[in-house]
Parts: sequence; structure tokens; C-alpha cells
Amino acid sequence: MVNDDQWVGEQVMSNVQFDKYYRYTDLTSILHSFAQEFPHLVEIKSIGKSYEGRDIWLMTVTNFATGVAEEKPALWIDGNIHATELAPSIACLYFLQTLVTTYGINPDITRCLDTRTFYICPRVNPDGAEWALADTPKFIRSGTRPYPYDEEPNTGLVMEDIDGDGRILLMRIPDDNGAWKICPTEPRLLVRREPTETGGKYFRLVPEGRIKNYDGVQIEIPRSKEGLDLNRNFPALWRQESQQPGAGPYPTSETEVRSLVEFITSHSNITGAIAFHTFSGVLIRPYSDKSDENFPVDDLRTYQHIGKKGTELTGYPAISAYHDFRHNPKDVITGVFDDWAYEYQGLFAWTVEVWSPQRQAGITDYKYTEWYQEHPFEDDLKLLRWNDEQLAGKGYIDWYPFDHPQLGQIELGGWDTISAWTNPPPQFLEKEIARFPEWLVWHLLISPRLEIYEVSYRNLGDDTYLVRLVVHNTGWLPTYITQQALDKKLVRGCICEIELPPHATLETGKPREDLGQLEGRAYKPVAPTRRQADATKDRAKVEWVIRATKGITVKLLARHERAGVVRAELTLV
Repeated sequence: MVNDDQWVGEQVMSNVQFDKYYRYTDLTSILHSFAQEFPHLVEIKSIGKSYEGRDIWLMTVTNFATGVAEEKPALWIDGNIHATELAPSIACLYFLQTLVTTYGINPDITRCLDTRTFYICPRVNPDGAEWALADTPKFIRSGTRPYPYDEEPNTGLVMEDIDGDGRILLMRIPDDNGAWKICPTEPRLLVRREPTETGGKYFRLVPEGRIKNYDGVQIEIPRSKEGLDLNRNFPALWRQESQQPGAGPYPTSETEVRSLVEFITSHSNITGAIAFHTFSGVLIRPYSDKSDENFPVDDLRTYQHIGKKGTELTGYPAISAYHDFRHNPKDVITGVFDDWAYEYQGLFAWTVEVWSPQRQAGITDYKYTEWYQEHPFEDDLKLLRWNDEQLAGKGYIDWYPFDHPQLGQIELGGWDTISAWTNPPPQFLEKEIARFPEWLVWHLLISPRLEIYEVSYRNLGDDTYLVRLVVHNTGWLPTYITQQALDKKLVRGCICEIELPPHATLETGKPREDLGQLEGRAYKPVAPTRRQADATKDRAKVEWVIRATKGITVKLLARHERAGVVRAELTLV
């Protein structure tokens, strides 16, 4: 990573800039400043500690004057579970600022915060991000806990910034049996050596770094001592190390993952979830391990509808992890957040991969994972032109000589991946993350919302009254959210309660009634072209007969763990 002021943290309170990547101390200060400046809208708390003891901060955002956060439908948003994927933290920060600065101005945001709640966790993995943002960076996949072994490898390449320029590039090593050669038409680029080609000048490529116990012959690329992938540690078809490296010794073994799981499972008002990652410029939905044929029909249609809206608002294609985003067609990924949130919590959950360098370079028709195995050479030329014209040559570094302590004379160069590929360069950051707020607000506004349709009473004579409460779901989604949740009985129905003062008695009815689930408007045809019957499945009614004297006050309450809580009082006359 370039050691540039754009990437170096500084003490910033409410004046947040979105052309830099903040280190932990500065990010913490910024998050606390939001809670201090907007106490009516923002609360901050730690939901756990990282492996190295850093707080994992959670921002609760709602209009607290209209009710407590837990009594409103909510959307979970997080970022930066992978160490070098830094843009997601800033995407969360940008969304937070958008909410608090446009509340009272933007009608959708105002309505959303008045009636609903956002839970935002900008940096799930603060330890890994600190390593990536250090003056002398170290790039790992995810968590910093040694796994599966404590000791460093005895031999092999240790990836590091060996020339001290703040970047980790590639090393180009002359080798008669190398797989790469200099492109004859663009000498900055390397192209594959032809299968039967001989007699040229060829190279071997390895990451920048030093080689431990080099024997002058073999260059091993050992696995990092920090071999965890926190996004394989969730309890959704978790697989052990022999089947899926990096998944940890058991589901939620890692404190960062366990903190998320404990919070989400203890906050049943969460109706959906978005996990920000980088990169590819796509909105990814489950399943990761099986075909769309395994979806409940209504859930798949709703996922597709939400994805279509996401594409409309962000410009990112909405795709299936299984059908469109597998790196190995013979293998699947399991233990990931969005699968767990959908399969085990019954939520519409997404993985958003921020940023596509290919798209920036004008490459639009490409397969997101297959491109790295095979693509036309013209794509490389487009990317190089993008580097020259938009990045001022700072993304792709022309090869320069270096006297390596073990290898002797080699060259360093190639793509500075952390600055150009894995994350948007700082000057492109704000434009990229500005794509998301409108979709995130829309995603929460489609949640179910419990409201009172009617509250009334009728005097039956002899100090006897019939009390009626009718509630309805005014949201687009049903109260159970997904068919998956309904089938697995993950969600309780709508509960209605009556509270009587002393000396009043309940003659018929129960103090607490379960009215079941309320439908929304999601499962309607595109047009009423056939005989249409909109049954009132979005409403539920409960009636009680009570004996009481005139003038007493009856308290009524209706609650649904995902659709919210409503209250009413009746004074009998």
C-alpha cells in the first residue's frame, strides 16, 4: 500500500472525509462523535472484543423519540470481516452520515428512522484491518489469531514489503522454466508462455517478500500462520479444516463471529442483513452450496425482486453465489454469513462486493470469477490504460530492479492490488460507496410493520364491555419475512395482550392471544389480469369481554418480534 496521507489515519470527529481509509483509533473517535452529536438518532456500544482485544463497535440508528430500537423492525449492516477489505468500513460510515444528516430532509430516511432501526457494525475484524493499514503492512485473509498452528513456517516465502516503499507487489525472477514472458507489444505487461515455446526470456512470479531458509532451488509458498477466514466460521453447514481451510476449530469459535451471532440471535427484530465485502461490484445472494431449485418459491422470487431493485439503485448486478460466483466449479463455500442469516435466521441476507476495477476500465461483459482464469488480452490493455489515465500510473507499477537478499537481482512491479484492486483508490472511494444508501433504506422500508387498524369497545350492559383490537401489517413483507422462517418455525406469531386495572375481570378471552402471522403485499401478481381476491390476511382481530365499572382504563398491547410493538389505552364510559 502506498504510504500516502490519503491512507494515514488522523483524529477526525464529525468532519468525516470519504477519500481515506481510517485506522482503528480514528474510526473509533468518529463513531463516538456521531453518538455525541446526534444522541437522538445514534447510540454506540461494543458487542464484543476482537482476538487482540479491540472493541467491535455497533451503531444503533433510529429516532429514539418514537420508540426503543428493539421494538422496531431492523436491518443489520456490517463490513470489513476480511482484513484487507477496507472499503466496507467506509461504506458503513458513509451510510451512517447519510442517515443523520438527511433525517428530517429526506422523506424516506425520516420515515425509516421514525419507524425502524439500523444496526451498523462498520468493522467486524479490527485486528486484520490494522495489519493492512499499518505503515509496514501485512496482508492476511481475515483474523490475526494463529490457526491451525501457532508456529511460523520454517521455510518458504514470507510476504512483506521488502524494499520499504509501503507496497507489496510481485517479484519477477528470471527463470528458463518460467511460465511468463514480456509482452512484445506492451513491455510493461507479462503474458503466458505458449505451451510448446522455447528459446525466449522467461520469468517466475511470486509475491514480494523474503525467503526463509532458502536452499537456492525451491521457493515454497507456505500458508500464512494466520490462516483463519472468519466468513467460513458461521454455523451454516460449517466444515472442518480438512474440508474447508480457515473455517476454525468449530462454528463461532472466533470471538468476532461469535459476537455477531450472539447479537443477531438475541435481536429478533432484525428483518434483513447486508454484509459489505470487496471486490467485484455485485450483490450476491444465497445459496452458496446449492442450486436455486432448493429455494422456497416465494423466497426466490422475493430475493430476485430485492436484487432487481438493488441493481436499479446501485448499478451492481444481483447474482447467485452458487450459479455465478464460484471460484471452483467442483467446490462450494460454506459457513458464510449470508447463508447462515437466511438458512438459520430466516432473513433476506446479501453479500455486497464493493468495487470492480474491470468495470472502471470499461470491461463490462465478463464472468466475475472465471475472468481470472481466462480473458482476452485486450482486457489487460484496457486496465493498463485505466491505470495510466485515471490512476496516474500508481495502480500498476512498472518493473524496477531490486537486489534481493536471497535471490539476487530481480525486479519488483505489477499491480498494487490493495490500492487498485481490493479497494477503490481513495479518489474513487466516495463515488463508489455513495451507490448504497438508497437501496439500504429501501431494503428496510419493505420490512413488515405492525400498526393498529381499530381499537374500540361496546357497552353490553350490567358493567360488561366488549373490547376489540384489530392490528394489521402495513409493510410489504409478511411478518415472518421468509418462507424459510415459517417452515422452520423460527418466528412467533403476533401476540396481543390486555391489561386490566384492579377490580376489573376478564369474562371471556385470554389475557394473551397468539394471532399468528400477518401477510404483507409481497406476493401479489404483476397485474390483476385474472380473478383477484385480496383476502385480509394482513389483519388480525381479538375480542375480550370484561366486567368493570365506568371510567376505568384498559391497556392493550400487540407485538411481533419482527414487525414491532404497538400500544393503546381505552377509557370505558
